[in-house]
Amino acid sequence: MAKMTRKAKPKAKAKAKPAAKKAKPKAKAARAAVKKTSLKAKAKPAPKAKPVLKAKPKAAAKKKAAHKISPLAPKSYQKLPPLSGVDIGTAAAGIKYKGRDDVLVIRMPEGTQAAGVFTTSKTASAPVLHCRANIAHAGEGRVVVVNSGNSNAFTGKAGVETVEATAKAAAAAVGCRKHDVFIASTGVIGQRLDPALVVDGVKAALGKAAPDRWAEAARAIMTTDTYPKVATRHAVIEGATVTINGIGKGSGMIAPDLATMLVFIVTDAAIPAHVLQTLLLLGVQDSFNSVTVDSDTSTSDTVLLFATGTAMKGMAPISSADDHRLKNFRKQLDGLMLDLAHQVVRDGEGATKFIRVHVSGAETYMAARRIGLAIANSPLVKTAIAGEDANWGRIVMAVGKSGEAADRDRLAIRMGGVDVARDGEAVPGYDEKPVAKHMKGDEIDIEVDVGVGDHAATVWTCDLTHEYISINADYRS
Repeated sequence: MAKMTRKAKPKAKAKAKPAAKKAKPKAKAARAAVKKTSLKAKAKPAPKAKPVLKAKPKAAAKKKAAHKISPLAPKSYQKLPPLSGVDIGTAAAGIKYKGRDDVLVIRMPEGTQAAGVFTTSKTASAPVLHCRANIAHAGEGRVVVVNSGNSNAFTGKAGVETVEATAKAAAAAVGCRKHDVFIASTGVIGQRLDPALVVDGVKAALGKAAPDRWAEAARAIMTTDTYPKVATRHAVIEGATVTINGIGKGSGMIAPDLATMLVFIVTDAAIPAHVLQTLLLLGVQDSFNSVTVDSDTSTSDTVLLFATGTAMKGMAPISSADDHRLKNFRKQLDGLMLDLAHQVVRDGEGATKFIRVHVSGAETYMAARRIGLAIANSPLVKTAIAGEDANWGRIVMAVGKSGEAADRDRLAIRMGGVDVARDGEAVPGYDEKPVAKHMKGDEIDIEVDVGVGDHAATVWTCDLTHEYISINADYRS
């Protein structure tokens, strides 16, 4: 091989010399062109800056795309009516977001009764601890202060100090006790929240508070939400028509654990705090406790319910949740909570499918719910649905891992109303085509009978797409 190389070299040189001589004029022209280009580049440094300038719009576009409105968003939003004595204000405090309101204040009349349910997380935020203490102390509420962009969670003494400063400022502005001020925060965990920003925001929000600003309130508490969550209902209590208004936020870090989001509900009904608390606890079971996006429970989960009493003056007081006069009110309140819970799931980060999972034949209601959540939280189930794959074997897997009783040989599965498995095996002659068609829709229905009892439960979730990863990978930036 060495001899072949030596022979090749002289040939290459022999050919190259004449070619090089002929190419000299061209080479000179090329060098001149290069020199000219170099001089132009030195004279105009702008081309070097252009790649940087182009990169910025791309980054902004990427971030904007991550927050495009969910395809499962409502086609229209309810307009929440004003409630007597209730004023709402929002302000841009600059906590994280630029050019948008991030502080909400709700001011309510004296005597307003309060109830609340909160996260069971062992790393609960300072605002959650404050609200829990308020509910235990008196059960009355005059002011709600909410900020977005910073959850004021895992911030130690500084977090407590921020809550104290906020409560003190709001109480002074409204003329009430500090424990009548309820505080909630949502956003990044582990970053200190400057109390001055929130206090200034509270003052600014109260300065422009008005009864008809519910829509602005819902937008001010959004983080990765792509649309505001609002709902309203009317109920009749002993001939009096009362209104229930609710707003909420939530998109990621959503898993059922008493209350997995921020929700604020206000009614003008006259209901004492202990009755409100019972109604709320009962209502969250089949609403906020029965939804999941990603199986993660937040440090800041809060659902607060207030009753001002302005629409029922002069009526005999209600002393029990079993009072027959509350029948219609309970129905409407439960409907409103389920509506808000569904809106949160439909806005699940990156969601393209709204999924209903109904489990029957379980030993207890709680067993049915846990099996349903095992299915709803399974990444394999959720990604299969995202890919529109009718892979019911993953549902079998999820039932088995739930830890709840299930009879393998009596297990039945239905998808989109079509029986796909029965008596522990695939249905003979099962045709996947109608199920595959169902999977292409944006609402997916799954039913499972585990064959060991008479209890049932329904949970709701969404699919898991790559967009979920994109949103959460950039969340702190």
